[in-house]
Amino acid sequence: MSRPLRKLGFLTIGLFDAADPRRGHESTLEIIELGERLGFDSAWVRHRHLQYGISSPVAVLAAASQRTSRIELGTAVIPLGWENPLRLAEDLATVDLLSGGRLNPGLSVGPPMRWDEVKHALYPDTAEAEDFSYARVERLLGFVRGEPATGFSGTEGFEVFSDRVQPQAPGLGDRLWYGGASLRSAEWAGKHRMNFLTSSVVKADGESTDFAEIQLSHIRTFRAQHPAGRISQGLVVIPTDSATPEQRAKYAAYAEKRLPRTAEPQGPARMLFSPDFVGTSAEIAGRLHEHKAFREIDEVAFALPFTFEHEDYVQILTDIAERLGPLLGR
Repeated sequence: MSRPLRKLGFLTIGLFDAADPRRGHESTLEIIELGERLGFDSAWVRHRHLQYGISSPVAVLAAASQRTSRIELGTAVIPLGWENPLRLAEDLATVDLLSGGRLNPGLSVGPPMRWDEVKHALYPDTAEAEDFSYARVERLLGFVRGEPATGFSGTEGFEVFSDRVQPQAPGLGDRLWYGGASLRSAEWAGKHRMNFLTSSVVKADGESTDFAEIQLSHIRTFRAQHPAGRISQGLVVIPTDSATPEQRAKYAAYAEKRLPRTAEPQGPARMLFSPDFVGTSAEIAGRLHEHKAFREIDEVAFALPFTFEHEDYVQILTDIAERLGPLLGR
């Protein structure tokens, strides 16, 4: 028996055309506004550097915070290898205050993607000294949760200094998420009292190659460390109830093209991908209720496909909110 959903969310990558990047960013903001009108509890944006997707999700969510009033706003995820934790802590706190306490920053660590090509531009003098371990997250956690960033506070001339990152945003330290695909990440996130973002990708660390079984082990490992922590699942879900015949054909072709990668773990890291969920809301609800991991979570951030058109996202989100959500208890 599945838990009834407590929070219904969605995730978008925010693609844009290099010749007209404003239009793509505006489309993302319109989708977030639509999500609030449809009753979604959360909207999440991906993070893409040196690609044609959102490179500055904190800035995008600052704009979204002024165009919405209720929906929670999240990042899934900010790769900390590209960031200075102190500066990011300042930005996150600022946007959280502007949003009225609705920000859910999702984070990850590890070297930046295509590290050998980008390291000289990103860290020209310190590339070999940069620490891309969990310690980078711990620095951010400390700054957001009010630990001292410096040994000095007080007045110097006309300037007043704090020893903590400013501003401080009450409650933000409890709304930090770690995006993890491994058992190790699930355990680490729980021990550090973060929330846990799961997605449509997991690492097949052991013998099992059953996606739902592996994801369930991550969920249970996290909960053993942090029973009160939040967990969100981010599968690709595409209901077709109100789709046109052309849209249904496009959605089916998209899922079929991606299906072969779900058959076995991929690459040296043994990454295992979930099949996409395409069909009527009743069909998808049936599959989700049978999904071992879905049955133990009560929050979702269903991922929108990367390459669809604005009108496709409107149809998909409308069907999720009005047809699929109620079938999942939301």
